[in-house]
Amino acid sequence: MNITLDGHTALVTGANGGLGSHFARTLAKAGARVALAARRVETLREVEQEIRDAGGECHSVALDVTRRESVAQAFEQATAALGPVTVVVNNAGIAVTKPLLEHTEDDWNRVIEVNLTGAWRVAQEAARHMVKHGRGGSIVNIASILGLRVCAQVPGYAASKAAVIHLTKAMALELARHRIRVNALAPGYVETSMNRELFATEAGQALIKRIPQRRIGDPGELDAALLLLASDAGSYATGTVLVVDGGQLVNTL
Repeated sequence: MNITLDGHTALVTGANGGLGSHFARTLAKAGARVALAARRVETLREVEQEIRDAGGECHSVALDVTRRESVAQAFEQATAALGPVTVVVNNAGIAVTKPLLEHTEDDWNRVIEVNLTGAWRVAQEAARHMVKHGRGGSIVNIASILGLRVCAQVPGYAASKAAVIHLTKAMALELARHRIRVNALAPGYVETSMNRELFATEAGQALIKRIPQRRIGDPGELDAALLLLASDAGSYATGTVLVVDGGQLVNTL
């Protein structure tokens, strides 16, 4: 199967992060024009140049998922530069890691505001945009296996990702008549520059031993799942959660 995004414009939030920048490169390689979005545009310059050097078309926009006006402006700017957005990868997210009893109201609120309410803002704005241009499209919410099975010390993150999964299904139900598909990609542990040192530690190695494949994933191992959900190859898939985790969710308790 030749999965292509030729003729599509994709917007990726959190495109300055390890997974976000990888998703942007993957979409560009598949033929999409890519709008790179993050709070600070200057953090996007490296991946923007990389995509252009490889022959891709991209444009960077400022997008703060905690501000409704910023989200709306980002879609306007992306459309002006690249054309109507037909694919959105809703990737921006944060985590606060500490024991539950040490979590503050601010810790909880920051995570929920970005991971859940921010994802809602972006997905709703994307849907409004897609209804307006009439072409339909695909929204891929980046969830996590922690939205399906929890671990300690990240209560806000786990709760937010579980809510994103249910939000995905609720949006898919209402938006299907507009030819808008909404799905979630739920990665397990995937190596990035941010967590590489953790997984080299004794604690990190213990986590890896809990994965049936006895290894963490490479970002490239998410590519097929992402492209299936984003492209017309997945045209009959909506409201689904696609897990890519090396079998971690099916491990014994």
